[in-house]
Amino acid sequence: MDLQRLTLFDTRHSPADDPVAWRIDDRAVPYSEALAFMEKRSADICVGYAPETIWLLEHPPLYTAGTSAAPEELLEPNRFPVYKTGRGGRYTYHGPGQRVAYVMLDLKKRGQDIRKFVRDMEEWVIRTLFSFNVIAERREGRVGLWVAQGAPANPEYREDKIAAIGVRVRKWVTFHGISINVDPDLSHFEGIVPCGISEHGVTSLWDLGNAASLPEVDTALRQSFEDVFGRQTIVEDARHQ
Repeated sequence: MDLQRLTLFDTRHSPADDPVAWRIDDRAVPYSEALAFMEKRSADICVGYAPETIWLLEHPPLYTAGTSAAPEELLEPNRFPVYKTGRGGRYTYHGPGQRVAYVMLDLKKRGQDIRKFVRDMEEWVIRTLFSFNVIAERREGRVGLWVAQGAPANPEYREDKIAAIGVRVRKWVTFHGISINVDPDLSHFEGIVPCGISEHGVTSLWDLGNAASLPEVDTALRQSFEDVFGRQTIVEDARHQ
């Protein structure tokens, strides 16, 4: 993706009309590196030293355990590295072919409503996937977004998860975020009980017959973000490694 490289980090103020910085990595970012960046960036946002930031990336294959993860839901503990994390939720998988979007926003400028923020995150993903003709839906009592396949009266009817959401908020600044299955190896989810739900499956855009690329998903994420969170000037900070 040919994006202009702009520096927007470590500014000394962050008024409400400042742009959101978009950081896009083409490499597989180690999870520990991503976590360290989010920790520092969210702290800098809190005191006005850095802009709100969306970071789009992939990880090498790994599992993360949210604050509600149960040990028995890690079915193959030696398959991939496992990272404990402070986000909400249970076990999930990250790896190549999955677009992860880490979201560092200042909710002090956005109404200080965590429930609304989570709903907006869901709506962001729903609109993004709809641009690829995929209808993703919320389900009561389940985290993430789901795709229903078939008619409910059909014995083969099933619901598969296509996107995960796990967030943390500290001093009204968010971090962690969402992941959308574009074209990951779906067999890698077999080492865990994804999000603690064993009676449903996992799917992806490619699994559903839509051969979208990560750059195409990035473009849709940007447009849908503006639609849901406000039409702001977006500054792109590309990192090509």
